[in-house]
Amino acid sequence: MEVLDMIGWAGSALLVWSLLQTRLLRLRALNLLGCLVLIGFNAAVGVWPMVGLNVVLAVINVWYLARMLATRHDEKAYQVVEVHTDDALLGHVLRTHHDDIVRFNPGFTAADLDRRDAAAFLVLNADEVVGVVVFHVAGSGVAQVELDYVTERYRDFTPGEFVFRRSRYFVDRGCHTVVTPPRMKAPYYSRLGFQRDGDSYVLNLS
Repeated sequence: MEVLDMIGWAGSALLVWSLLQTRLLRLRALNLLGCLVLIGFNAAVGVWPMVGLNVVLAVINVWYLARMLATRHDEKAYQVVEVHTDDALLGHVLRTHHDDIVRFNPGFTAADLDRRDAAAFLVLNADEVVGVVVFHVAGSGVAQVELDYVTERYRDFTPGEFVFRRSRYFVDRGCHTVVTPPRMKAPYYSRLGFQRDGDSYVLNLS
């Protein structure tokens, strides 16, 4: 097999692999890379209709990537909605994503919702639920986060940050310190001003 053929097959493989991704940002990035490889390949062999097709697809991917990155930390793109801990929609989300939740938040159990001082928040992008945050007041002004979960499609965007940006959710409950779940997988808290403390991260609001 010639090198040029290998490049063509590699570009095709990238396109197929991109469509298997569940994370939106990764899907668009890999699809763009595949399109760029195929633009070069088809130009080299003179298949101009395929060059045109991949140029159009590349432009579409660039547009979506730019839009995603521009709104990644934009509070206008995400809404935080407080719900009761026995809310039916919250329960549905927790059941639907149970296995994934346990994988990234191994310490969370349904009993954490039964605490009298527990609070629950859904993070939405338009009308799609993309994240869940549950915490309770542990005493002495400490908000103990029990669950900080993001659905796989939006995991590259860490939408849970919008709960922690708005300190009123914690201050209104008399909290001045936020402690994240211990042993949480793939934490992102260092980017939000949290400090590492053993297996958890701590944010001082005062």
